[in-house]
Amino acid sequence: DGSLLFQQLPMVEIDGMKMVQTRAILGYIAAKYNLYGKDLKERALIDMYTEGLMDLNELLIRYPGQPANEKEQYFASMMDKAANRYFQAFEKVLKDHGQDFLVGNRLSRADVQLLEIILMTEEYKPDILGKFPLLQSFKARISNIPTIKKFLQPGSQRKPLLDEKDLPKVLAIFY
Repeated sequence: DGSLLFQQLPMVEIDGMKMVQTRAILGYIAAKYNLYGKDLKERALIDMYTEGLMDLNELLIRYPGQPANEKEQYFASMMDKAANRYFQAFEKVLKDHGQDFLVGNRLSRADVQLLEIILMTEEYKPDILGKFPLLQSFKARISNIPTIKKFLQPGSQRKPLLDEKDLPKVLAIFY
């Protein structure tokens, strides 16, 4: 019906707008619900952290589409990068910042996205946070925020990881 600006998903209807593009949607929601920092410096940190998380997200969502003969190698590389590039960096951010959250002293979009990436990665490798005690505490703390806790309950709108059998449908939507 012409609602999809670029003829692809995701699309969210909010405040009378039909918004497309994941980053635009997330940015709008973060700003609307005060999850985007108190000043320009905090916003820059939030953007930096979320962009890094989007890079890791790309690795994770590409895994099901890997050719069978490359899957094992891709998985090993993906988990190595998750642990040694991304989670190690976020462990350091939490240590250096010394607060309950990644930026400032309140929940931000970066915290929510880090929690989601942790949960996604744990679906592939449940012990991925074994070397990261601050991320383990972060996960427990953020998961217990009442609205997030409710969202994480079985039967919520949270989607499972992509299953290989669904890959052709997803590719048809996005490409």
